Amino acid sequence: MNDKKILRIYKKLYKSFGKQYWWPAKTKLEVIIGAMLTQNTAWSNVEKAIGNLRKNKKLSFKKLYKIKTDKLAVLIKPAGYFNIKAKRLKNLLEFIKSRYNGNLENMQRENTQALRGQLLSVNGVGPETADSILLYALDKPVFVVDAYTKRIFSKIGIISSNATYEDIQEFFMNNLKRDTYLFNEYHALIVKLGKDYCKKNRPNCKACPIKEEICSVPTGS
Repeated sequence: MNDKKILRIYKKLYKSFGKQYWWPAKTKLEVIIGAMLTQNTAWSNVEKAIGNLRKNKKLSFKKLYKIKTDKLAVLIKPAGYFNIKAKRLKNLLEFIKSRYNGNLENMQRENTQALRGQLLSVNGVGPETADSILLYALDKPVFVVDAYTKRIFSKIGIISSNATYEDIQEFFMNNLKRDTYLFNEYHALIVKLGKDYCKKNRPNCKACPIKEEICSVPTGS
């Protein structure tokens, strides 16, 4: 029952919004950088930060690994919390260097669950960031969960409002074919729906492309 409903919702969103072309980056390394920088900020700010790195010719693993943390912080300032994010990004780069000799291809060949555990052990890498790296940079079939996912699917009535990240991820992965393209596109479509229609304070329920799937949408929820 749930698997059919989830797939039906995906098809409706895809029909309404079309392909989302996620993740907007030129290389796997850019995806990884973006996944770290997008925490608690808008993507437009991340683009500015990555633009600074590109303009200063720092968009290579070797150059990012060697740059001093304080100099990196200046370059990524548009992404906000730049001192913290610079340290976290350096932590991740150090992990990739020590574990995979700075080679993302070696990293990609690692077992998915083992790699996820390793990423989560890096200071500053949470579940959403780790899964974004796995899915969008390394083409691993891992479903990414965010606040939009929980908000929308709890309204639909098939996820509890008290569900944890792991609960929601397991739900999707148990009810969908484990396919990288599907997980990629579905998550991107959910973000599109959440940003444009299912807003936290001002939901546009009348224009929502899946409004008939939602059991109840309390005003202002």
